Amino acid sequence: MQADLKRTILSVALVCAVSWGAPSARAQAVSLQDQLAAQYKLVKMGSDTSGYSVVEPGTLLAIQKGGILGVPYSDKTTLTTKYENGTVHSPNAAMTEARKRIFGHFSQTASEGQTTHLFQKGDKVYPTKIEVNLEKDLVELSIVACDKCNNTDPPTYNKAQVAFEFPKGSLAKASAGDVEDTIGQLLAVSDDSQQGDQNGQQQGQQGGDQQAGGQQGGGQDQQNADQGQQQQQQAQPETIEKGQTPEQVEAALGKPDKIVNLGAKQLYIYKDMKVTFLNGKVSDVQ
Repeated sequence: MQADLKRTILSVALVCAVSWGAPSARAQAVSLQDQLAAQYKLVKMGSDTSGYSVVEPGTLLAIQKGGILGVPYSDKTTLTTKYENGTVHSPNAAMTEARKRIFGHFSQTASEGQTTHLFQKGDKVYPTKIEVNLEKDLVELSIVACDKCNNTDPPTYNKAQVAFEFPKGSLAKASAGDVEDTIGQLLAVSDDSQQGDQNGQQQGQQGGDQQAGGQQGGGQDQQNADQGQQQQQQAQPETIEKGQTPEQVEAALGKPDKIVNLGAKQLYIYKDMKVTFLNGKVSDVQ
């Protein structure tokens, strides 16, 4: 009877171990995906009688290496480009030939209609979907071209999928920062859109100042004085030091464009730098 009791206890222990282990892995996958989702805002696409268009822009990414093969957004399938150990692996000939036989129009020229598109270094794209698969050590990022950024006319909104392959068993231990660094080797976050917004705000402010100066008559001298003071303040660089608090950093640089919370680690992302806080203190600036 004692032997039977021991076997029963052992069986219960094994069942509990399996039951607890699976949710833990799933929770980690969700946690990593949530952190990546905070870094990469997905674009919202829409369509009407004129075709597809960007309804709400996402995080603008700049392609760092050539080799990503895409198809028009209207196509029913998406080609997957693999990225592993710093190397871009375009879809192989067997895959493209199979797709050609299935859809027929694969080999058509641009003048005939749909075609494939090889993204170039420097092309701007938006993320449309991101998925984390811990079991396969895989992060898949779907993208669509920012035709307005790339001066593509007529727009095609070419799309593609990039599979970032990590060494076996490493993705479950990797931090969101490590994964972002790997993605950034091929798809780096671009600050073009942020600069455009800021330039527009500056132009609007300058126009308002000039209009106010005309209404006040003698306000031009005051405006020139203010501009001189502003230029003098801009000439004095703000200093960020290790150990400063988020409040001190905001006082020097202003509100960040984006904040990423990673528990004890927090990232303040500006248009030209990234400030890393550890336990509420500046630990690194890039």
